[in-house]
Amino acid sequence: NSSPHCFLTLNYFLETNLIELREVPLTAASLATTLSPAEQLWSTRRDQAVKLRMEGSGPGSEAPITIHQMFLETVERFGDHPALVFKKDGQQASMTWRQYYEQCRAAAKSFLQLGLERYHGVAILGFNSPEWFISDLGSIFAGGLATGIYTTNSPEACQYVAANCEANVVVVENQKQLDKILQVKDQLPHLKAIVQYRGEPQQKAPYLYSWEEFMKLGEDVPDEQLDAVIDSLRANECCTLIYTSGTTGNPKGVMLSHDNMTWTARTASVVIKAKGGVEVLVSYLPLSHVAAQLIDIFVCMSFAGTTVFAEPDALKGSLVNTLKEARPTLFLGVPRVWEKMQERMKTVGAKASPLRKRVADWAKSIGLQYNQKNAVPWGFMLANNLVFKKVREALGLDRCRVCLSGAAPITKDTLEYFMSLNIPVMEVYGMSESSGPHTVAVSINDYLFLPSCGKVMPGCKTNLENPDADGNGEICFWGRNVFMGYLNMPDKLADAVDENGWLHSGDLGRNDERDFLYITGRIKELIITAGGENIPPVPIEDALKAEVPIISNAMLLGDKLKFLSMMLTLKCNMDDNGEPTDELSPEALDFCQQHGVKATKVSEVLANKEPAIYKAIQEGVDRVNARATSNAQKVQKWVVLERDFSLPGGELGPTMKLRRPIVVKMYQDKINELYAVAAEKQ
Repeated sequence: NSSPHCFLTLNYFLETNLIELREVPLTAASLATTLSPAEQLWSTRRDQAVKLRMEGSGPGSEAPITIHQMFLETVERFGDHPALVFKKDGQQASMTWRQYYEQCRAAAKSFLQLGLERYHGVAILGFNSPEWFISDLGSIFAGGLATGIYTTNSPEACQYVAANCEANVVVVENQKQLDKILQVKDQLPHLKAIVQYRGEPQQKAPYLYSWEEFMKLGEDVPDEQLDAVIDSLRANECCTLIYTSGTTGNPKGVMLSHDNMTWTARTASVVIKAKGGVEVLVSYLPLSHVAAQLIDIFVCMSFAGTTVFAEPDALKGSLVNTLKEARPTLFLGVPRVWEKMQERMKTVGAKASPLRKRVADWAKSIGLQYNQKNAVPWGFMLANNLVFKKVREALGLDRCRVCLSGAAPITKDTLEYFMSLNIPVMEVYGMSESSGPHTVAVSINDYLFLPSCGKVMPGCKTNLENPDADGNGEICFWGRNVFMGYLNMPDKLADAVDENGWLHSGDLGRNDERDFLYITGRIKELIITAGGENIPPVPIEDALKAEVPIISNAMLLGDKLKFLSMMLTLKCNMDDNGEPTDELSPEALDFCQQHGVKATKVSEVLANKEPAIYKAIQEGVDRVNARATSNAQKVQKWVVLERDFSLPGGELGPTMKLRRPIVVKMYQDKINELYAVAAEKQ
């Protein structure tokens, strides 16, 4: 057995940590569920409770519980089971569920000692780690609001979030993040302390603590004092803030209650058929995003899974090593992660011998048949032994029961690629305002309906508002996963939740006759041409990327303009900071070689508008245009940009979603040029 539990040194953390752990009597079962009185389903005040969207029976009728109650139940049942696995000084270490719970209590006492006030924020700024989880849960135990901040945020963006949640404490990972907070500290009137959890702070200041110092602060706080705070927590009050990465304007603080988190986590774990004390997952996506936070901290807590922490450079290439060590049973990737895996595997495949290529192509056709028709084709066992097993092992997904993709739309091409390798990737659809998931595709039968994002979670409802002739309407949500409101933003809340309490997603979708949901566009992303045609951009962008493999990102233009055009970027290597370089990626180099082009740099392709490459792109555009439903949906012009889109560049958001308004602003001159040239010709 090579599961991670075998090489975990369970006592390592106890031996190396300075905290003296004391047994606390566990009484989860005896805790009665009390709710705070509430008149409405929504609120924008930090200290106001809401009415829960309880159902009379079935899923959605379960008794509401707080996060502390859910944690206690897990500790009672699986106290000695590994909860967190991490590297400490290069060595593998771990913490059991009981130790983890004790650490969260110790952190909660230290927050109280530092003067954390009820319903005030604890902002956490750093890469995924046990300390991130412990700060999050410790602040909730202590009656605060756990608030993640994206590590890529500028000092000004950090200041906005920390001020908006009235943070009393900011927890940072390292000197780099500490410097950002010190830069804006004078603009944070509620701030009492800063805690750094990696290394010692280089400065000395009375408000600055290392993690060790912080964890000792609360040693003299009596258990009774903390228990009194924990006992006052209510399932229908706010405990967590998720700041949505606004494409325009300031981010909104999405208020999530204990019930939002516990009910959604438990329901999601039922949907994925998670087994108690068995599952393993890898934490690497930003915890300030709802998807990672819900799955890594709360879904995992609901079934006593083991969370293995990736290294901070996970998305720059080390993730696959962690996956091979951890061999997760559940894995969530954003579309860009799945695309990167696909690109890497295609690059390896391109170097294989002709015989190997033929075997791989044959196996892939078998894999596709198996997953699309839900029947075992002839030769499946052979294909499995020759190809699928090896690929899964190479990716560290050999034990993975459920592979999920969420946070942005994934292309059909990527889904089919993994399906052909017998790695069915399922879509989860939802938003921060629905505590993460709202619809999920997880069963073998659901694969037959890709690219649908599955069916609504048990106990939730979906309504399509103002449907058109094809059944496409705005997707609206109802359920205990629907958030409380936006902190201090009643006007924004009125835009998102109607008077009957339905959450409006801003996405367009349709249901098929079996109630599978298909996302067909985004209202805010819809391009409305000067001629009044409504055009969803994503299907056209995805179609071109599938036709021309050298293209990395495609962005459709045409809002209020006479025709459609596109801005394209070429696939290139990224540097250690995730910035695009001038070097073409292996897949792009391959594409160049196939077209007899010797260029190795993006700038070389652009310098003389490399005729063979530009011709291949135009032919791809022609093929996409041939499938267009009307002339208005045809792409008439395109331009290749000098550099790829990236997170540091600002064109992509934290989950690699295209930030369209920002890209338009950045490239306004290019856009004007595209349309001016066309206007002259008319």
